Amino acid sequence: MQLEICNVKKQYKDKCAVNGVNLLLTPGVWGLLGANGAGKTTLMRMIAGITGTTEGEIRYDGVEIHTMGKAYRDIFGYLPQEFGFYPGFSVQDYLEYMATLKGLPKGEADRKIKELLSRLTLEDVKRKKISKLSGGMKRRVGIAQALLNDPEVLILDEPTSGLDPGERVRFRNLLSEFARDRIVLISTHIVSDIEYISTKNAVMKDGKVIAVGGTEDLVMHVDGKVWQAAVRQEEAARYEAKLQIVNMHNREDGKVVVRYLAEHEAVSGSKQVEPRLEDLYLWLFPDHEEER
Repeated sequence: MQLEICNVKKQYKDKCAVNGVNLLLTPGVWGLLGANGAGKTTLMRMIAGITGTTEGEIRYDGVEIHTMGKAYRDIFGYLPQEFGFYPGFSVQDYLEYMATLKGLPKGEADRKIKELLSRLTLEDVKRKKISKLSGGMKRRVGIAQALLNDPEVLILDEPTSGLDPGERVRFRNLLSEFARDRIVLISTHIVSDIEYISTKNAVMKDGKVIAVGGTEDLVMHVDGKVWQAAVRQEEAARYEAKLQIVNMHNREDGKVVVRYLAEHEAVSGSKQVEPRLEDLYLWLFPDHEEER
């Protein structure tokens, strides 16, 4: 099982949103990292078959996805950043409607809907209109519809937006279990959501994939560039203004522990610390703060 993205390009008049991307996706959880405008959503829409390519092909097990047609849609699940629904739909109505569109037999649809309502803790709101739900609950409904047909390829665009920390942990656990023999591609700004569950990550910048690898391999790009120092409270604001700060936290002795990125030691007494995926993200995209 593999999804091949072969020299894919998407041109919109004077803007090239995706430019010559080559990627081979195999079973497991893949993280797709990049700042706004990097081309992540456009690439995902092309993988979903919603947007055509200007150049290149996308193949599933060697067959171009548009040639596969319905056979590809049958094994595919997709959660866009914003999913549409009729305002009058309840959660149950919507999932039954989506199951019909996906061609699930009635018995199988009923079983799968019941399972997903339980796994995503939506049982208590299944008769409520989706329009009346909180943002986090709406997101869970979107995740449920993407999983209805037990897809072999699952594409999720910012899936944890609006979820609280507990919901995000449960979602990560669900994905880890689901992705054992399936391809799951997640685009997110919340680096912690994929740092510990992704098999591999692809990093996009300006429409191109600039790095591919496991978390341990990718963070080596910032090895030796991540520092930590304890500074006086009155110094913290000055350092924040001139350094690329990853995070700061107060100590009981009144000092502030500063984690920062730099080629060389910038605060006296700093020590190098082990890099994380968040450090790499902020090193590559210094003008785009990660949601913390």
